[in-house]
Amino acid sequence: MRLPVRRSPLDGIHGCRRAPEPVRRYRQRLALCLLGVACSISWGAPGPSLQSGAVLLDADGRVSEVLQLADQRLSLMPGVAAWKWQHHSAVRDPQREQAVVTRAVALAEPLGLAASGVRPLFEQQIALADEVESDLVATWMRDGYSFSGPVPSLADEVRPRLDQLTVQWLHALYLAAPELRRPGFQSRYTGLAEQVLASTGWSVRSRSDLLAALAAVRSVPGPALERIKASGLLRVGTTGDYAPFSVESGGRVSGIDIELARALAAELHVEAAFIRTSWATLNADLSDGQFDIAVGGISSTPARAAVAELSPPYLSGGKTFIARCRDGLGFVDLSAVDRPGVRVIVNPGGTNEQYARANLHRAQLHVHADNRTVFDEIRAGRADVMITDDVEVLLQTRRHPDLCRPFAGTLTHADKVMLIQRDPALAAAVSSWLKDELAHATPMRLLDEELSRTAP
Repeated sequence: MRLPVRRSPLDGIHGCRRAPEPVRRYRQRLALCLLGVACSISWGAPGPSLQSGAVLLDADGRVSEVLQLADQRLSLMPGVAAWKWQHHSAVRDPQREQAVVTRAVALAEPLGLAASGVRPLFEQQIALADEVESDLVATWMRDGYSFSGPVPSLADEVRPRLDQLTVQWLHALYLAAPELRRPGFQSRYTGLAEQVLASTGWSVRSRSDLLAALAAVRSVPGPALERIKASGLLRVGTTGDYAPFSVESGGRVSGIDIELARALAAELHVEAAFIRTSWATLNADLSDGQFDIAVGGISSTPARAAVAELSPPYLSGGKTFIARCRDGLGFVDLSAVDRPGVRVIVNPGGTNEQYARANLHRAQLHVHADNRTVFDEIRAGRADVMITDDVEVLLQTRRHPDLCRPFAGTLTHADKVMLIQRDPALAAAVSSWLKDELAHATPMRLLDEELSRTAP
């Protein structure tokens, strides 16, 4: 699928596509909406719709979503208890409870979530729900029935909502699974659990039990492309700090590579969910299963090729210098930069830092953690020069007339690629799609359009 020509390559997608399997795709998009992946939903509407922009999900946000959905589920239990009280029904319904667990395990399997973690998690939450209902019934028997508001219909309102929450919770677990299994998960998120899990029925013990059950959720290794299509999600790792490829603003991410990732997801008939990573942890996060592909101006290197499949190159360039125009024009080659007293600024973890540390021995290296503000350090006189990719230098010198490129050439050559999980079918699908985009010069067109909007 070729990326359509639009007035702006960074415009958002404003409508969800109608898929061949309406029910399955609706549930997938529904789960995305509740995950906050750029969707909004009205429960009475026929389906959700995408808003412009894409939410960049970090680890805390993914875990928070898991906890919020657990809280939403428990918050329905007083209404369930009221309905059962009015209809003289028993609190426990073993047949229904077993059906819920069985369905959850079946839905979790194509997501690659092991039944050994999903089954006890749902059993635990059902037991907690029974406890809340039983406590309310005991209170009403002692003090008299008291329930504010209309009692919801168990069959027509509550159970359909619980079924929806099951799908949404499983998708949230799928996205959060790498963080759930991280050492120290329970202690790290105890405070967040206390804040989020606030509905009737939560206690110090039940919050702790939930965190322990979440920590036991595990992903099962399997073919990545099959899992992507079954889940309806393409998990895309990106740093959000490298214009014009991937830029975060206000919790949303945009850029050339974000558009390409969205087009790839459309080609696979799924939605793209963008996962925050960093240059320092990029390889490890991919190996850990945090995402299926990584994008964002990533250069091809042997270290990255050792842990991932590399897509065909879609743009090429190399390292060069950027400095203040008024006093940086003397940086005409590497030896002019590598001098005592020259302050070279680098962003941590990526090829910029690797190149600087390997080739500069006399200059002063200053590591600046935020790549989005690193050029402001040069403009403010707190650093003299940066070595970075020529496409970034081109963009920044157009944005800031006081910054210049004193060296016309490049010190290295590198190709921009996507990193892909080691799955032959996924790598083949990405390569086939990207070759078609290259045949139509889509990446270069997106770059030209982005640069054209930046006044020189």
